[in-house]
Amino acid sequence: MSIHKSAIVHDSAEIGKNVTIGPFSLIEKNVVIEDGVEIRTHAVISSNTTLRRNCKVFHGAVVGEIPQDLKFEGEDTVTEIGENTVIREYVTIHRGTNDRLKTVIGRNCLIMAYAHVAHDCLLGDNVILANAVNLAGHVTIEDYAILGGLVPVHQFVNIGKHSYIGGGFRVSKDVPPFILASSEPLTYSGLNIVGLRRRGFTAENRALIKKAYRLLFRSEYNTTQALEQVKNQLPQTEEIQYIVDFVESSERGIIG
Repeated sequence: MSIHKSAIVHDSAEIGKNVTIGPFSLIEKNVVIEDGVEIRTHAVISSNTTLRRNCKVFHGAVVGEIPQDLKFEGEDTVTEIGENTVIREYVTIHRGTNDRLKTVIGRNCLIMAYAHVAHDCLLGDNVILANAVNLAGHVTIEDYAILGGLVPVHQFVNIGKHSYIGGGFRVSKDVPPFILASSEPLTYSGLNIVGLRRRGFTAENRALIKKAYRLLFRSEYNTTQALEQVKNQLPQTEEIQYIVDFVESSERGIIG
């Protein structure tokens, strides 16, 4: 363990093995820092935050601060950061409210500099937020999704797994899985072919997913009709069923 003499660590904090805490960093009460975590200079780990094994928190980041929500009344909520996740310079992450009671970032995520993750957000594993992405409250981002730089995301939006959102585009509706999204307003721009190849999706799987999205986005059908065609015309593989479930459960509606 290496804790710089200028760092302030609350007596109630639980510190694991091989942890590094840099100069002028602050660790508040009821914080859990597991083995192998590295916290650089001037970082703040606020109350009720857990950093799982081998996380890295860079200079000036603030993790687990109270929400920017006028409805927040000091309720006992938490922030959880999964193992091997990297939080870069000046990132801000706020803990939950009474809605979900927690903000969660999964394993192996990369949160780049100046990004903001608001209260009650749930991020899956292997998610990447590029520089200055801003998530409003209650956003859900599923595994392997990537958001380009300067992307703002409206509250309560859901972003499906293996999707890729181009830099600078505003996200105000749900983004289905496996796709590229770009333009203003945000629209379907094809499959995330590179990402799907990297993660072992076969050519047959990719072709089937593409057929589903042609029916949803490139046909004369409305969404309800297109979903019926997807159910009736295509083999109901795991990926197809997931697409159908995602669209049917969308409360904000999906992008165009």
